[in-house]
Amino acid sequence: MAKMHTRRKGNSGPTRPLRTEAPAWSTMTSDEVTEVVKDLWKQGISTSEIGMILRDKYGVPDIKIATGQKVTKILKDNGESFAVPEDLYNLIVKAIAMRKHMSYNHKDVHNKRSLQNTESKIRRLVKYYQSTKVLPADWKYKPETAEMLITR
Repeated sequence: MAKMHTRRKGNSGPTRPLRTEAPAWSTMTSDEVTEVVKDLWKQGISTSEIGMILRDKYGVPDIKIATGQKVTKILKDNGESFAVPEDLYNLIVKAIAMRKHMSYNHKDVHNKRSLQNTESKIRRLVKYYQSTKVLPADWKYKPETAEMLITR
């Protein structure tokens, strides 16, 4: 479990139902789901948002059950590449926004602590992705050059 940077105990999330095949009411084929994923990606929508759109708008409860692949695998098979994983990308965007806020508000000690925690999460996540060979071993997070890292 990740380190909690709060005094709260944390919330346990809901558990997904144990399914091995798509439910009867889900009518989209795997080819249709793949086409929708590619179209949504071309519109500039992130992978997590693609999953929510497919769930809410198209009635696909689980993309992995419907197609046998996750969204990122579908996109990689169709020639797309990712500079950094999406969770790391979102943390870097958050850290950039905090640094921008700190440049105008020097005495905001709460934001300074939050920035430290966020950058700590980034470093831990980079270490994990380097060990699983998603990122190269020499990949470093530097706050000065962080904006160049997140260009898509």
